[in-house]
Amino acid sequence: MSTERLNPPELSPPTGFSHAVVATGTRVVFLAGQTALDTDGKVVGETLPEQFERALTNLLTALRAAGGTPSDLARVTVYATDVADYRAHAIELGRVWRRLAGRDYPAMAVVGAARLWDERALVELDGFAVLA
Repeated sequence: MSTERLNPPELSPPTGFSHAVVATGTRVVFLAGQTALDTDGKVVGETLPEQFERALTNLLTALRAAGGTPSDLARVTVYATDVADYRAHAIELGRVWRRLAGRDYPAMAVVGAARLWDERALVELDGFAVLA
């Protein structure tokens, strides 16, 4: 798989995402929304950063099960029940992302959600990856 991350100078400088990702490969992996569920199906973590770390870990676990790595991610959507809280923790969330997924950022969006499937969930991540 090859990816080309495009960040045109005509757009604002991206922070923690790429404006566009051109991905070529032979397999596309669609990743279901992941929240901070543990193996017993219970939401863990009280704060957004704690839940974000678990949700990202779960997303990357599903990706690895399909044979992918974080650099194969082409697109990730983050659903947050409190966008202001997400923005307030952006630096910390960025550190979590870099520690778990590295610096090859996919195209990303953060979408505000009134609530997620599990009422205790503060954040959910889904996406897709392109593998060789």
